[in-house]
Amino acid sequence: MSRHISFERLHNFRDLGGYPTADGQVVRWGRLFRSDSLGKLGGADWDRFLDLGVTAVIDLRYPWEIEAKGRVPEHPAFAYHNLSIEHRFYDQSSQEPEVQIGPYLAERYLEVAQDGVKEIRQALDVIAAPDAGPVVFHCASGKDRTGQLAAMILALLGVAEDVIVEDYALTELATERLLTDWRADHGGESPRWPAYPHAPADVMRLFLASMARTYGSVQAYAAEQLGVDAELIAALRRNLLEPVLAFRRADDADLPVLVGLRDAAARWQLARGIDQWQPGELGEDHFRARLADGEVWIATLGPDGPVAGAWELWWQDPAAWGTRPGAAGYVHRLMTDRATAPPGTGRRLLAEAERRIAEAGRSLCRLDCLATNPALRTYYEAAGYQVVGEQPAKSGARKAAYAVTLLEKQLTPQQP
Repeated sequence: MSRHISFERLHNFRDLGGYPTADGQVVRWGRLFRSDSLGKLGGADWDRFLDLGVTAVIDLRYPWEIEAKGRVPEHPAFAYHNLSIEHRFYDQSSQEPEVQIGPYLAERYLEVAQDGVKEIRQALDVIAAPDAGPVVFHCASGKDRTGQLAAMILALLGVAEDVIVEDYALTELATERLLTDWRADHGGESPRWPAYPHAPADVMRLFLASMARTYGSVQAYAAEQLGVDAELIAALRRNLLEPVLAFRRADDADLPVLVGLRDAAARWQLARGIDQWQPGELGEDHFRARLADGEVWIATLGPDGPVAGAWELWWQDPAAWGTRPGAAGYVHRLMTDRATAPPGTGRRLLAEAERRIAEAGRSLCRLDCLATNPALRTYYEAAGYQVVGEQPAKSGARKAAYAVTLLEKQLTPQQP
């Protein structure tokens, strides 16, 4: 599943799924979308949109914008709500070139929060409705009004401020296409304000800071100005959140995914000067063999979400550990998908591997890492592992033998 959903005419359509909350949940994929104007939908884009199963569209634009540019086509599958949260129009494109984007837009956003109380609350009610399915909200470019509403929803769900800022700044990926649209509507000219199509992270940081100064927090603003209570928050959470990670045993259908995870991790390491894994070293035959003689586990963001990571669990490892006594499980190839996995996923995978080993009645979780990778050794030590030795000549995927550091963690076996 991809955060950016590709359309021919929509340039900034994104899934808000996958973002973690402070209490260990995650925003469900396929439930809440943000976009630029759906008035551009048509042809194959329309079919793609309907396939998302959207049950409500929230159009944040002025009525006069809708009359000039059109709205999403009517369809019995979804309800349409025009909730114009902006009451004081400002023309970004005609600002003086020297106007600083961060302070200027943060001030405009605060005005919207003050003026659009009624409409913002109505939008939250639509999203929190008991029968709500997938919802999409949008303005013209999917940057400002859409970015504000996204920030407020994510904050009310307990998503960290840094993550909210990162989500806002993802609009930068659509800047060129949005600018092309603007020029097409204005005879090929460029906007007077060079910052017009941009969404730098500083804008959202300043807006959230101004909300904190004015109201105490987004949550306090929602309670005091919007009348948001615990019941509405609970409804939003029921509709939009699910446990961060779900775990399942891999099977043959997962072989391409496992190879892709491993190759992506290898490329990430090489880009950072870590000579540990190489792309293409291990193919489907390797993981097929591990399925046969051990266990391979997949972690997903929720039961039906994208793959976040995987690991191998062995019940013996003579190449690294020889005949060392002790009832242990051995973790190998702990991998995360850095495009989708929330922060801390590696630790969550490791904890689940430990739980599985203890469930099997074993008292030790063992693993090894390259002796030349001190950062990884530190990572495992921070997770409670102790260095217990070194294997100077381990053989494996590499053409030549290599030295590894051996680490283990004491577990409490679970009684059957």
